[in-house]
Amino acid sequence: MSMYIGVDLGGTNTAVGIVEENGKLIYSNSMPTRKEREPEEIIKDIENLILGVIDETKINKEEIESIGIGIPGIADYGTGSVIHCLNLNWSKIPLKKPLEKALGIPVFIDNDATLAGLAEFEAGAMKDVKNGVFITLGTGVGGGIIIDGKIHKGFNGIGSEIGHMLVDKNYYDCSCGRNGCLETFSSATALIKYTKKLMEEEDIDTIINEKIDGDLNNLNGKIIFHAAIRGDEIANKAVDRLVRYLAIGIINITSVIDPEVFVLGGGLSKAGFFLLDKVRTEVLKNKYFKTLPVGNIVLAELGNEAGIIGAAMLGKQHKKVNLFG
Repeated sequence: MSMYIGVDLGGTNTAVGIVEENGKLIYSNSMPTRKEREPEEIIKDIENLILGVIDETKINKEEIESIGIGIPGIADYGTGSVIHCLNLNWSKIPLKKPLEKALGIPVFIDNDATLAGLAEFEAGAMKDVKNGVFITLGTGVGGGIIIDGKIHKGFNGIGSEIGHMLVDKNYYDCSCGRNGCLETFSSATALIKYTKKLMEEEDIDTIINEKIDGDLNNLNGKIIFHAAIRGDEIANKAVDRLVRYLAIGIINITSVIDPEVFVLGGGLSKAGFFLLDKVRTEVLKNKYFKTLPVGNIVLAELGNEAGIIGAAMLGKQHKKVNLFG
């Protein structure tokens, strides 16, 4: 059986795992990224972590088909370089070439949210469908789009940047410099910002204060959703706003791609069916072809393993593209 290595390169931790061709993660290990260091030092750590995982599993190096790396930024899939990665403060950093030279194994890189979507396609909530969209609701809003079983990348490799779809005028600008991006409405960051705004501007009692000890800096998405589930007015206003704009995003994507399934992942998706039911209701209420169904909206299944699995499956995806188009 072919084996693949996946690397989930994050601003806090770097994780490496061995994945079977069916998408099953059989072993993984991780270490702090320590992003303040030079890129060459971090790349050397990736190399050593990969060698360590191979050694721990006693897998013959010749059994490894390829290495895939997910980065929290924009990757040049062709050259294997990091075009821009804010979390690591990297710009135009070659990643493929030094690792291929050191390890003698083909290396591919792509955006981490895109690869989480690929993981769900290969082994999770999008398995057995041809067209699906993964939406990650975390610090920002990211995405992974699968069309006819292949990752949709676009001309410049940014074809899955769902979070930067414009949905409405907002009271603050996006980190990209524009105003109105979906991630300024439907990310954890947006949820926290808007909840703080409501708490400062509206004279409404809220149980959120109990959880944050009166310090708004302690506020997070988990606290807000727990309060909303308990019926808190402020929390529900903030969550409902997030849902309203996320539904707009889903409807907009439907008008262009019309996928079979939408998968919600990322930290906010841990709110589970409380969030899912609200999103489904809002989408159905506002869809434009009233007699036609919208793609099924479901929760991600792979959790924290998605980054490694999706990165590993990048080599398998590369083979598929080469063989079929």
